[in-house]
Amino acid sequence: MELRRLLPAAAAAALGFFAATVQAADYPKPVEGDWVAKDFTFHTGETLPEVKLHYVTVGDPSGEPVLVLHGTAGSAASMLTPGFAGELFGAGQPLDATKYFIILPDALGAGKSAKPSDGLRAKFPRYNYDDMVMAQHRLVTEGLGVRHLRLVLGNSMGGMHTWVWGVTYPDEMDALVPMASQPTEMSSRNWMMRRMIIDSVRNDPDWKNGDYTAQPKALRVANAFYGIATNGGTLAYQAAAPTREKADKFLDERLAAPFPNDANDFMYQWDASRDYNAAPRLDRLKAPLLAVNSADDERNPPETGVLDRAIAKLPNAKVYLIPASEQTRGHGTTGIANFWKEQVRAFLETAPRRTATAAK
Repeated sequence: MELRRLLPAAAAAALGFFAATVQAADYPKPVEGDWVAKDFTFHTGETLPEVKLHYVTVGDPSGEPVLVLHGTAGSAASMLTPGFAGELFGAGQPLDATKYFIILPDALGAGKSAKPSDGLRAKFPRYNYDDMVMAQHRLVTEGLGVRHLRLVLGNSMGGMHTWVWGVTYPDEMDALVPMASQPTEMSSRNWMMRRMIIDSVRNDPDWKNGDYTAQPKALRVANAFYGIATNGGTLAYQAAAPTREKADKFLDERLAAPFPNDANDFMYQWDASRDYNAAPRLDRLKAPLLAVNSADDERNPPETGVLDRAIAKLPNAKVYLIPASEQTRGHGTTGIANFWKEQVRAFLETAPRRTATAAK
């Protein structure tokens, strides 16, 4: 099957640099909510009688439902930035919240949803991405009464969750946009670096098998190391820190920045990707799919050909690859909607409605 790669608009890269500073459009006020999933069974067979799932919605429930999924250690709130929501959810924008009902869950283990730091600590079930997607599905269908989604769109971990949604619930959406992700097995540098985060905390004497009284000191260093190594963009870092003095200043500021994350929560979040692999089930995909990645993505480097080979097997899928520049941010590029929002708009305009929407 022919691989179709969208040619980027020349203006996209230039617009992305200003995403955090331009005046973003207004959109309806986000509404927070909680729903409790009863008798939640994890893939390990462990069960919890109740699992709280927190979420944010934007727009009226009568609109076409759109599910937006955040990245590792993020939350629904982390998607409500001027450079993301401010470029997507306003009137006339690609995910106009006067037309769409936008659902942003806090993933299992993150934000205000159930997580180890709520009390169970290291006794919390060792969840994986399948468990996280099942929790999202129960929230959407049982909690919000939505039976069919116009779009599932996710970034980074949310991108991998989008692939899992597509192969697990293939009839329940019209379109899929996984970003900063691949459908293939968690491996190579991406997994090696994730394991280093986990091991650095687990091997810290202050961790005490998860029963610490103060956050292990290794957590801050491990987070900074992983972030710099796998996010930010090579050209952008060179432009921002072209001398040792500027590089030292950048690193000192990164290490001194507030870091509120709990060590157990953090370890679980990164460990959840350990057995991710949507590739064996790609033949189950039915919805049209647009994969959006950046050419300088450190975690999903396009030169490996991994994504291209997977997409080539799908009859109704294509890739939009954002060109690398001093304005892109490596793996973080897709968090800036100006780089890809018009491609998503065009994709949605042509994606057929596969079944009638049944919203709450």
